[in-house]
Amino acid sequence: MIDDGTALLTIGELARATGLTVRTIRYWSDEGALPPVGRSAGGYRLYDSASVARLELIHTLRELGLGLDDVRRVLAGETTVAEVAAAHVVALDAQIGALKVTRAVLSTVARRGSTAEEMTLMNKLARLSTAERRRILEEFVEEMFHGLDTADPDIRERMRNTAVDLPDDPTPEQVDAWVELAELIQDPAFRAQMREAAEFNAADRGHSTPAGASMWFYKRLVQLAGQARERGIAPEAPEAGRILRELLGDADRDAVLARMKSSHNVRAARYRELMATLKGTTLQAHEEEFAWVVAALEARAGR
Repeated sequence: MIDDGTALLTIGELARATGLTVRTIRYWSDEGALPPVGRSAGGYRLYDSASVARLELIHTLRELGLGLDDVRRVLAGETTVAEVAAAHVVALDAQIGALKVTRAVLSTVARRGSTAEEMTLMNKLARLSTAERRRILEEFVEEMFHGLDTADPDIRERMRNTAVDLPDDPTPEQVDAWVELAELIQDPAFRAQMREAAEFNAADRGHSTPAGASMWFYKRLVQLAGQARERGIAPEAPEAGRILRELLGDADRDAVLARMKSSHNVRAARYRELMATLKGTTLQAHEEEFAWVVAALEARAGR
């Protein structure tokens, strides 16, 4: 305290009173956030009790991440603390979202043992905008159904309208799922595979509907194959043949097999799993039951 009866403080005394460093206080003073109230005879900056309160507010705002421009606006009365805080919450939410994406990408890179090129691709895919994600999906759906006028319009619409944007608060698993999904649906081999499934669907609707296309068949398959699996019946066992006859009747087994393999295979199953992860839902696709029937048909193919 200056010994002149004014109760003014030097920067050093202000630093000791607040626990801040002289360097920090001098910087904030130089930037106009904490102007001195006067100068000593020796030219040193002097501050009063109001400066102490102002310094504590600056310190708090800076700890909360506000820039000096916002701090100066608050101190000048150009905006309120509440208004700045609300704007800062929005900015923080964006930063947190970006950090979660960064963490998820790095986690995936570490788990996969990815190369630098793969890491770059994953980072780009993870940071796509909502519009860019929708464009990728719409291109995928368009390639699947292009020219197939008899394909099921409900399936086409469901696939086009499926939410593929990351949630507001994505988990690392959801970011990872989106990256893998984007890679998958841009893979020409997977697109060709899904196109084949769409062609089967269009052919079924354009002519008579085979056993594999009906909801009744789906439910019956899950029931019979589920019971077979519970009883430990192997797909190649003679008992599996009786189950197939009960399920398919006199339908062309090779045709049913081709249709089932086009839509129920490892990559199509993974596609459904990824979509369920993104939507935060539980997948109930009964992949094990379909795989059992496919295996049973393959064991008897051409007979």
